[in-house]
Amino acid sequence: MAYEPRKEDKFSFGLWTCANRGRDPFGEATRPPLDPFTIVRKLGEMGVWGVSLHDNDLIPIDASAAERDRLLKEFKKTLDESGMVIAMATTNMFYDPVFKDGGFTSNDGRVRSYSLHKVMHAIDAAAELGADTFVFWGGREGTEVDLSKNHVDSVKRYREALNFLCHYVKDQGYNMRFSLEAKPNEPRGDIYFSTTGALLGFIATLDYPEMVGVNPEVAHELMANLNCAHVYAQCLEAGKLFLVHLNSQKYARYDQDLRFGSEDIQGNFALVHLLETNGFDGAREFDAHPYRTEDVDGVWDFAMGCMRNYLILKEKALQFEADPEVQEIRAANNGACALWEAAAGGYSAETARAIKAESYDIKAMAERGLRYERLSQIACEILLGVRKA
Repeated sequence: MAYEPRKEDKFSFGLWTCANRGRDPFGEATRPPLDPFTIVRKLGEMGVWGVSLHDNDLIPIDASAAERDRLLKEFKKTLDESGMVIAMATTNMFYDPVFKDGGFTSNDGRVRSYSLHKVMHAIDAAAELGADTFVFWGGREGTEVDLSKNHVDSVKRYREALNFLCHYVKDQGYNMRFSLEAKPNEPRGDIYFSTTGALLGFIATLDYPEMVGVNPEVAHELMANLNCAHVYAQCLEAGKLFLVHLNSQKYARYDQDLRFGSEDIQGNFALVHLLETNGFDGAREFDAHPYRTEDVDGVWDFAMGCMRNYLILKEKALQFEADPEVQEIRAANNGACALWEAAAGGYSAETARAIKAESYDIKAMAERGLRYERLSQIACEILLGVRKA
């Protein structure tokens, strides 16, 4: 494998990733701005399949209707010329001061109403661009002062907003679904629905749960000290993994948004293995930032690095799957059991009686070594490049 990205890899970047200028809370920008059209053209040349955007990544918050229409038309033309699609669209409800206490969960009803106004306009723009997935990340939906809000009301208000917007999409006849993204904190001290599991539970309470899924992000899961592969697997099994956000992160830090594959190689390997061996067919979207040390050329090094690292890990995941010793260990551990198969097929009184009556040699079962040390070492040697295919 040459590790060169192709459209069929379904790699995507948020416009904000390459547009990031290296600014942080302690220092000003270190790079000149890159406009959305330049970003799309360059990524298209690099083999990227899609891009994602917040409404205000393209359309200024105070743009006139004519300016909005002009920008959408020009952007659609640039996408078509670059052979790219919109992987997802979303609304910026975190930057403007009006959202300082949240959007849908603000105590101020006028702010909640304005949030619906802004999202509906963003959905309209997304539909014009051909987006079929619309993301909600509630970065300002939360608190620093717990007694400042009734948290039960906040959950209800978020549900009311999403229900309204699901109905709006159906009323407009848009072919669009929603995806929710969790994060424990930052920018708020504590963010509502702080984990992907919390969102999965919340989705089940909506009017149209079939319209709504999730897009977990590596860094956000690691901020909560969770296992990314486990989280993504639960979403995938539930049919709720609409897209994935990929980056790297040191455990229990602020949201670092590092280049995918640059930290936690074992964790990234496990995640890529999960996606590539379980039929995930959604966008592999990178939500990360180039280092503050980089110039504009470094932005493209960053983007290519994300994709190459994914492709390298994909190759190694497939090598691991095909390894004869791995298959031997798995075969020895994955013993068939007729009673379990009967139970997995559904309850019956007959199966219950048979399982209760069965004798189990738990001592012999417990004494058998599973060879996970060896399995782990094989993975290490594949990652380190010393085990040949």
